[in-house]
Amino acid sequence: MLTLSEIQKVLKATCFTHHCLDDKNADTACGADLLSDVLAHSKEKTVLLTGLINPQVIRTAEIIDLIGVIFIRGKVPSQEIVDLAEAKDIPLLCTVYPMYESCGLLYQAGLGVICHE
Repeated sequence: MLTLSEIQKVLKATCFTHHCLDDKNADTACGADLLSDVLAHSKEKTVLLTGLINPQVIRTAEIIDLIGVIFIRGKVPSQEIVDLAEAKDIPLLCTVYPMYESCGLLYQAGLGVICHE
């Protein structure tokens, strides 16, 4: 298990929302660019790594109670997405690492990983 704060350090990620990242614990990271994969394979206490950058990602995260979303490959969310995540209490982070490397780094740090690349 890692806190979102620890995940942020491992991935050298930037946080775009005003959440206390130490309050959220992740058991699993799910790396996917197809929201259907996320819906089918997510577990409790999961953080999503994705290259998709649209409001549907936040809505999906809310539906399945993800603890946070990390945008990969240096993608930066629009203010609309940040505002929606804030309203839904979903932390948003961004890393420059690609999907495979992000999943590998989190696995090395001790997190369970499901990667659909």
